[in-house]
Amino acid sequence: MTSTLSRRGFLTRGGILAGGTALNGSLLLSACGGSDSPAPSVIPSEAERPKLPSGIQFGDVTGERAVIWSRSDRNAQMIVEYDTSERFTNASRIVGPYATEATDFTSRVDLSGLPAGQTVFVRVKYIDPANGRIESEAVSGQFRTMPQADGKRAIRFHWSGDQAGQGWGINTDFGGVRMYESMRKRDPDFFIHNGDTVYADGPIAAETKAENGQVWKSLVTEEVSKVAETLKEFRGRHSYNTLDLNFRKFAAQVPQIWQWDDHEVTNNYSGAKNLSADARYKEKNVAILAERGRRAFLEYAPMRYYKQAEPERIYRSIGYGPLLDVFVIDMRSYRGPNSTNLQTEENASSALLGSAQVDWLIAELTASKATWKVIASDMPIGLEVADGKDAKGVAMWEAVANGVSGPASGRELEMARLLKGIKAVPNVVWITTDVHYCAAHYYDPAKAHFTDFAPFWEFVAGPMNAGAFGPGKLDMTFGPTEVFSKSPPVQNASPFAGYQFFGEVNIDPQSKAMKVELLDLNGVTQFSKTLPAAGI
Repeated sequence: MTSTLSRRGFLTRGGILAGGTALNGSLLLSACGGSDSPAPSVIPSEAERPKLPSGIQFGDVTGERAVIWSRSDRNAQMIVEYDTSERFTNASRIVGPYATEATDFTSRVDLSGLPAGQTVFVRVKYIDPANGRIESEAVSGQFRTMPQADGKRAIRFHWSGDQAGQGWGINTDFGGVRMYESMRKRDPDFFIHNGDTVYADGPIAAETKAENGQVWKSLVTEEVSKVAETLKEFRGRHSYNTLDLNFRKFAAQVPQIWQWDDHEVTNNYSGAKNLSADARYKEKNVAILAERGRRAFLEYAPMRYYKQAEPERIYRSIGYGPLLDVFVIDMRSYRGPNSTNLQTEENASSALLGSAQVDWLIAELTASKATWKVIASDMPIGLEVADGKDAKGVAMWEAVANGVSGPASGRELEMARLLKGIKAVPNVVWITTDVHYCAAHYYDPAKAHFTDFAPFWEFVAGPMNAGAFGPGKLDMTFGPTEVFSKSPPVQNASPFAGYQFFGEVNIDPQSKAMKVELLDLNGVTQFSKTLPAAGI
């Protein structure tokens, strides 16, 4: 049963009164079901009506806020209606921004003042800017706002990453990106996309040879048939993912939290990436590629833009009541060059998060009053992730670990400072993807070379619809133990092989315990661990 609010109560809690009060750059025109536009005297043809080719998405949902995202196929104005009743009997109506070519016809509305702990029903449509009588069909969806402050409702969320990588695109014969449907059926409160939301550097062909003589058949568009270089091609990578029916159904029901990693730009991207020897690229300037990749990501991500001074910032925290705070970090935007990663002092060349982000994360975690603090990381801590060799033949590294199981050095110095800074913070859990298999790691200072930190768990999931790899090797600087892992017998195994994984977290409101599961693309549990909450 869905409870409803009175018209006045819903608007008051939303900080809105009828009569045209501005809201996040949009305008509330009415608070009643249906449209205020006069009925058309002539029914427009389908060709005249805007369409929503990418469906709708919800993002960064809290107890009282939510981003509503969609995309038109032409210049049009976004209209959002929402209510706590699926009949829309007391609906609020927002006239949102125009979708234009400047943003690839994407648009969003950031709702505030929503009622906590309730289901919110949403309808989105677009209206022709030159003729208000011509409008698209409405696309409907629903999401749950986070629980009220009493923390009496359980929380369930999922995470994964690595989508349409290594040339394994959307295969409708296989059922599309089936993981989205498996997750949707489990009805999580939200989903964290840990990064590699697209593979801008991975061309997708119509047919790709897979294991046992099988052939993987992918949908192909012009933009995904080559490496992304132009803004149009980067945008096309993101719009490609929305062609999957499973994704569109999922996104209309499950709010998302997006972060990015390297493949939104190019493999193992940093500001020092050298593409001079990569014949696939005509555009060799990685800064230009990064600017285009970031712009496309931000246009398509259903995320709340940060403060005006730093609107492109991806790292952020999102609160989910007394049981959970989520901290989304960015290991890509502030890093120094990939190197042998053996620096003896923390500086710009050894940066991964960057000093400002480390300081922010320590302060945010220390201030958090939530029982559980989940750090959504785009890369693992202790797994060795290589990036070729330097001119002297010495291994270079992409993530934190540097292959030397000894005192912290290189990027490990930054991680050591972070772990020391949050040593007194209870119930911190890391989740990540990136390495294309699933695993559970327990970090124990009693087994570490750097010991000034509290024990913690790191859980690894993915890929979603990409080549499966692994297992990786652990660097013992922070004392990790591989408690569980599952990876394919051959590298770059296709989704046919089944080594595609997502994680699920359930937090019990009575015991406050966190149960973490790793599941395959069909939703079958591979590993489960229940963590008691400290200090309860």
